[in-house]
Amino acid sequence: MTIATWNVNSIRTRLPRLLAWLERRRPDIVCLQETKVEDERFPVAELGGLGYRTLACGEKTYNGVAILSRSPGTDIVRCLPDDGADAQRRILVTTIDGVRIVDVYAPNGGELGSPRYAYKLEWYRRLRAFLAAAFDPGQDLVLCGDLNIAPDERDVWDPEQWRGQVMCSEPERECFRALVGWGLTDALRMHQPEAGGLYTWWDYRAGAFRRNRGLRIDHILLSPSLAKRCSAVLIDREERKGARPSDHAPVIAAIP
Repeated sequence: MTIATWNVNSIRTRLPRLLAWLERRRPDIVCLQETKVEDERFPVAELGGLGYRTLACGEKTYNGVAILSRSPGTDIVRCLPDDGADAQRRILVTTIDGVRIVDVYAPNGGELGSPRYAYKLEWYRRLRAFLAAAFDPGQDLVLCGDLNIAPDERDVWDPEQWRGQVMCSEPERECFRALVGWGLTDALRMHQPEAGGLYTWWDYRAGAFRRNRGLRIDHILLSPSLAKRCSAVLIDREERKGARPSDHAPVIAAIP
């Protein structure tokens, strides 16, 4: 199994790039975030032409998650347990070929001390509670997506400049550690524990990508059974280049 995660920053804007990337990489499962489209307007037919089935949980203009797969998904969950009908579309869960897939687009958080920051921390508390109530770390499980957290200083181009800023604050990093502590492994760090300069997001401004001024905020977390099988993890930086890219690069894990 090859599984990828990618914040596409609008599925309709990025569809030509996504289709070309799918033809080139041919992953088995792709978790998308920030699709920014209602489910009825999701490009199901175009993706089906490449052999991908689609599960979507979206909304107009903002947020949205989707899972593309060659095999059908079952046991689908489209929200956290206490979400209301108008909740932001940020999570999608399914089982594909016996593997439980949890696709997440975490809140950004805005600025420290803001209502959006408080919402982010509370949302992570609810996600962690959902994991504990609904899953078992002994099962085959992948939690992946744009988590909007750079776990430590290796994951930030300038730790001093970002210290205490949103996506790098200690309360947010504690949220990430709580996910890992439940029984998950950061797949990339399992293979490259010390390497710096490995980022998945670069601001569109000030030549950030060209200067490699980025953050690693997109992650693939694996339960122990899958971590043992994971043979490689790649950040596909090529997809941040060229015309009209997303500001995120895909992350791909190979799990034989």
